[in-house]
Formats: sequence, C-alpha cells, structure tokens
Amino acid sequence: MNRKLNKEPQQLLNEECMEYFRHKPVFDRLMKGFREKYESYGYFTGTVQLKLETEADRDDLEGFLQRNYHGRKSASVSASRFEKALKDSRFGVIEPVTLLEMYYNEPLQSKKEQRDKEHTQLNELFQTMTEKYEDTPAEKLIRELDCSRTGESKSALLSYIMKIYRDAGKNIEVFREILQMSSDVLNNLPYRNDRREYLAVFAAAITGNPHAFDDGSRYAKLLYMIIKWDEAERGICLEKTELFPALYKQKCFFEAGILRDDISNCCMISGIRAWKKDGTIHSGISGFEEERDMMNLPLSVIAELGRIECAHNTVYIVENPSVFAMICRWLGGESACMCTNGQPRLSALLILELLAESDTRVYYAGDMDPEGLLIAQKLRQYYKGDFHYWNMTPEAYQESMSEERISDKRLKILDRITDDNLIETAALIREKKHAGYQENICELFLP
Repeated sequence: MNRKLNKEPQQLLNEECMEYFRHKPVFDRLMKGFREKYESYGYFTGTVQLKLETEADRDDLEGFLQRNYHGRKSASVSASRFEKALKDSRFGVIEPVTLLEMYYNEPLQSKKEQRDKEHTQLNELFQTMTEKYEDTPAEKLIRELDCSRTGESKSALLSYIMKIYRDAGKNIEVFREILQMSSDVLNNLPYRNDRREYLAVFAAAITGNPHAFDDGSRYAKLLYMIIKWDEAERGICLEKTELFPALYKQKCFFEAGILRDDISNCCMISGIRAWKKDGTIHSGISGFEEERDMMNLPLSVIAELGRIECAHNTVYIVENPSVFAMICRWLGGESACMCTNGQPRLSALLILELLAESDTRVYYAGDMDPEGLLIAQKLRQYYKGDFHYWNMTPEAYQESMSEERISDKRLKILDRITDDNLIETAALIREKKHAGYQENICELFLP
C-alpha cells in the first residue's frame, strides 16, 4: 500500500517542503541566519549575508528567489524577499516562522523568551532544592549558588557548577542532577559521622557506581572541589608543600573522611607503641611490639592514631622492604624500624608527623641514585624534628655502587640536591654515573 495515500495533504506538503530545503546546503546556511535574526528580534525579519561557495549554491538560490546570482560570490537575502518567494512557491501556505520550526523540529524562541524561560526554570529548581535540603549543610551551598548565578562567583566550586550547566547547553535536567549530586556529597561526607570510608564505597553509596569519582571520571573534579569548599567553610586550611605535591589533595580527602587508596597506601613498621585519638592504647600494634614482629599498617588504621612512641625515642627508616626486613631481624625488636618503600605515601608521612610530635630521632637510609638522594632530602625538609642521614656518605656510595649506569637525564636530578650532608655524595654519583643500592651494603646497617 502506498503510504502517501494515508497522509493528509498538508502533511505531504510539509514533508515535500523539508525535502526541498534540507537537501540544498545553501538553504541550511540561510535558515541558520534567519533563526539567529528571529532569536534577536522575536519575529521574522532582517537580512542574511550568504557566501555562494559552489555553482550549485547559485543555482539553488536563483531557482527559489527567482533572481540572477550568476558569477556572484555572495548574496544578501532579506526576510521580505524570502517571504515573497515562499508565497509564490508551491509551499505558499506555509508561513516563514512555521518553516523554520519544521526545519529545526522545535518552536522558535527569542533570546528574551529564552532568558525568561531559563529564569523561571532556575527559580523553580532552586526553590525545590532549597526545600528538599533545608536544615542540611547543602542548604548553604544551594543558597549561595542561587545568589551567584547572575554573576561571576568568587567561589571556585560555584563557578565550576555553573560552568557545567552552561557547557551542557543550559539543560535544566543536567543542572538538577549536578545540584543533587553536590548536595548529597556534601551532606554525606564521612567525617560528619566520625568515620572514614574508601573512595569506591563512598562513590557507590552516593551514585550507585563505585568508580564515579575515580581520577579522570566525570565527577572526580566536582568531588574534590566540594571537599575543598567544605573545608574552607570549616576554617580548615591545609598546608601545601612543594616537597610532595600530591600530598595536599590526599590530605583534603583525608580530612573529609575519604581514603583514596588504602590497599597500597600502607607503611611497614616495627617496634612502636601507639595510642588512638581517644587516648586508649592500640592493642593490635602492642601485640606486634610484644612479638617483636613487623607489621604493615594501612592508612585507615593510621588515621585513627593520635600518638606514636619508639624505644629510645629513635627510629631507623630505610627505603627498601628487603633491607627493612633484615634490619628488623638484626635489631630483634630492640629499636623501631620503618620502610617508606620508595617515594613516601600519605601513610608514611602521617606516621612521620606523629613521630615528630613525640620528639623521635630519625635515621634515614635510601638508595644512592639521583631519585634516592632527592627523596632523602625531601624527607629531611619535611620532618619537623631531629633527622640524620644514615650510611649515605661518599664512602658508603662507593661500596654500594652497582653496574647500572645512570642516564644524563636522571643525573640532572642531582642539580636539585642542596643539602650540605648530601652534596659530596651527589658529586661522586655525577662523576661515577652508577647507581648505589642499599642491598649492596647490608653489613653497614648491622647494630
């Protein structure tokens, strides 16, 4: 059966009209121009300037407007000329505005109408959200956002939320989703209930997706900015350090009660006593001390500690796990030992902060290559207490030297070594161009 027989004459005419205009590129540019004029003035008016890029453009425009454009590279088409040509065509019963609405499959709106509609939608949304989150921490965020939406906000978070809204084409449903997400995050930050949660667990509770806040995801930056906004509201000002740039972000999450990485964010240690923040001794850590055994403390445990003490107020810290295990065995639990396992994570740095508070003396030994010396120097600068390098002298380097050659690119790291106690070792490494490893000088660590 012929489908056209089942259609009304006007419907058939509309389809033929769209078939005519949509398959000629010059009319696409013309429709866009008249749509922009309508949005500016609120009615069909104005003149559209067109580039005639091909011979087909000239032929198509001539055929509709009944005007000669031969040899022309551009044309000016007024609304009145277009309207007359439309009336004189077989599509004459279709009004120009109706034609534009059919072409774009949506009603036309002037910019003023668009602004009025947006204003109404936003007012309704903010009223709904304010009532929904009344008497919660999110209410303040919503009210501030409502007040700042007409201008540039001084708050990075508020500006970022409005940017998401604008980038989504001012889609009110996207804005509703972002506002609700931000409010739920703010109201449910784990610290509010004196607890800590893994990032994936928190993400699943808020969004149903454990990876919703992973680095690189759509909402990762939003979560980070909400946390910083909340900490500013609480008067928390975390110190930024160039020594360990990633530490600031980790601490921001930590203060909010979110653990970004607890499985690998651990610290190997032995020979310590620890007290929780409520003043009670940590019986698990005490058990390891009594057994004179090594333990791997996860960040979630370290987060609950308020004080750490070591025998003789001294701790021996090394970079490598194998050396740490040997030293623990040799010392037999008589002294405290710790391992940073390369570049120190937040777990190790938090323990260092607790050790400094209890006036603990630190002896640190790392690999003697450019990266190892830089880690050692950073740790000494970071530690707010008595800190000594341990077997990182030029003589120890000579004994630890391996066959591994250091590239010129890596040697440039040594330019950043400024500590008087490491400069001679750095100069010798630059001369010899071989890496020195702790494992090659184990006997130097014997008690």
